[in-house]
Amino acid sequence: MANRNSVIDGQCAPVSDNGLVYSEILGWIDLGHARGMDILQLLYKMDIGEHGQSDYYTVSYGQTMYKDSTRRIGIGKHCTWRIKRGRSLPQRHSIALAMMMSTAMRFEALQASIPFSWRTDSGFSAEDLVSDLFGFYRAIRPNNYFPFLLLISKAEALARWDHYGPPGNYKNKLFKPLLFPDPQKNRHAVPQYGQLPNFMMSVEPFTNFASGIAEIVTDNGTQINVFTQPRTFDVKRTP
Repeated sequence: MANRNSVIDGQCAPVSDNGLVYSEILGWIDLGHARGMDILQLLYKMDIGEHGQSDYYTVSYGQTMYKDSTRRIGIGKHCTWRIKRGRSLPQRHSIALAMMMSTAMRFEALQASIPFSWRTDSGFSAEDLVSDLFGFYRAIRPNNYFPFLLLISKAEALARWDHYGPPGNYKNKLFKPLLFPDPQKNRHAVPQYGQLPNFMMSVEPFTNFASGIAEIVTDNGTQINVFTQPRTFDVKRTP
């Protein structure tokens, strides 16, 4: 769960693995969600399958939230797909995007449900899904995108926070930016959806299941970890 103390200066974003920054293009960005390590891990599993001997291989993708920073107790959502070997890299990217998007939606719904919503406002927080999507593109096409996102200073970001309130108060169930216009320019402004930059629209999530290329084995799995780290699901969130 992002709080006011999570806000950092936009100039720190390229060298920070955690924190909250504000972009005039993507709105609030959770740098923990936007690391892209989950996608790199998923693509690595696919690469192992592609170099195997079987005609088909299975991969899983999941997101987990932990009770606190000790990560001793956690719960999350996951999916498992069976993929026909011989996929091109663009096809693997398409499959990975579909797996991430479906699981992220279910994970945010889990966070937004009782009893988790009693403790956190993180479920479908304004920044969550767009940060996941940003992390996907950082993973598949590594680049320093931050100079193109019009990040603002910590002081300016805190002014947005203080004017509009926490981003968790605004539920965003779309993989689109929810923007919070500068109140110094228009004190009557309200949050509004923006447009994704072109580089974040170049991959389409996989949908052609009739082709036999991929099939869903587990669509809405739930994992619980008590005093253990997950063996398959490596994406960790702290609500």
